[in-house]
Amino acid sequence: MPSIHVDIVSAEGEIYSGDASMVFAPAKMGEVGIAPRHAPLLTTLKPGEVRVEDTDGKEHFFYITGGMLEIQPHLVTVLADTALRGDQLDEAAALAAKHQAEEALKGVSDETDLARAQAELAEAEARYRATQKLKGKR
Repeated sequence: MPSIHVDIVSAEGEIYSGDASMVFAPAKMGEVGIAPRHAPLLTTLKPGEVRVEDTDGKEHFFYITGGMLEIQPHLVTVLADTALRGDQLDEAAALAAKHQAEEALKGVSDETDLARAQAELAEAEARYRATQKLKGKR
C-alpha cells in the first residue's frame, strides 16, 4: 500500500511523525485531502482539525490554531502555530472560550478590535467543533 510521510510540528516541538495513507487539513480556501504522490502544494492553514489515517487504518486527530502546510509527493509537513492531540482537547474549556469570544465581539469599538475579536471567535469555534467531532468518535 502506498504511503506518505507526515510530520506535524509546532513551536513546542514535534507533535506527530509517521506514515499515512491519507491526510486531511483545514486549508484557508477549504479542507484538503492528501494522498500519497499528491502534487506539490504550499498553503496557509486556518484553525481546525488535522486528521491522519495511518497505514493500519487508524485515525489520529489533532487541533491546530493555524499555520502552514507543505505537500511533496512523499511528504506532508504541517507547521502549526499551536497544535494539540485530539485527546488533549477539553470540551468545557473550548465552549467557555467560544462564549468569551462572542462576548468580546459584542463590545468592540474599532476595526482593529473587530478583526481580532472575529479571529478569536473563529479559532474558538473551530476548537469547539473539533471537541464535538472527537466526542462522537470516542
